[in-house]
Amino acid sequence: MKPQIRRILFSIAVLIWSAVILYFYSSGRINQYLTPDFRVIAFAGGLGLAVLGLFNLLTAGQKADCGHDHSDDDVDPHDHESSDMHPLTAVALMILPVALSVAWTKDQYSVAALTRKGLYSSPSASAGKPFLAAAMPEITLEQIEKGHRKTPEGYLEFSLMELFFTAGDRDLQKLISGLKVETEGRWIDEKVRNPNGTRKRLYRLFITCCAADGQAIPIILEFGKIPTESFPENSWVKVSGTMRYLMEEEMIQPVLEVERIIAAEPPFEESFTRDKKF
Repeated sequence: MKPQIRRILFSIAVLIWSAVILYFYSSGRINQYLTPDFRVIAFAGGLGLAVLGLFNLLTAGQKADCGHDHSDDDVDPHDHESSDMHPLTAVALMILPVALSVAWTKDQYSVAALTRKGLYSSPSASAGKPFLAAAMPEITLEQIEKGHRKTPEGYLEFSLMELFFTAGDRDLQKLISGLKVETEGRWIDEKVRNPNGTRKRLYRLFITCCAADGQAIPIILEFGKIPTESFPENSWVKVSGTMRYLMEEEMIQPVLEVERIIAAEPPFEESFTRDKKF
């Protein structure tokens, strides 16, 4: 294949990569994959690929000096752009995986992926408080109530992350157990420790930089009977009830005994602080 055609093909492949990145950024789909600080970097990378691809495409027909002296007739001319792989195969390997990924992705985790990311894992229970926490003043119930807004119905608003991590602090468990709390998250079936079918699971995702490092933060919803409420899987719900901590399989499980559950509006994006703006 002529060097000019190879350059054109590879330039088009680079431009397709650029178009995919810029499309995800402009459409907002990138919000499901990257935290705000990394989106600008991806946008800059997409623009950089566009400049590179256009430059190579516009200069594909130009001959470049390879730096070797070819004046000696005994020296055979050589092609610096040839490779063991056919150019069409190389371009296909660059484009097809990206195209198929864009076409097939649902911009969300499957249940199998969530399971691998801790959806049905137990919080880490600790018999004692961490070193730094032990050096801090004891938290009181009055401080907890002062730091959380109370709904008109009398429930204290907690984030799901707070409720999840209290399973590792014995002192907090004593204060929060029995409290009327309200929280929100994604609704999904409980597939472990649910012999009577009276439980569901509530979870949110904790993402540090990108979807690859996402972790599911779950708690158990206990209805006391087979739930009559029906919500689509992974839909957002707001749940009110009484907080309990149960020892199951030698692990402390945060369990919310449900008293009320309603559909909730999804937040702007996956974040533990619902009113946080990006």
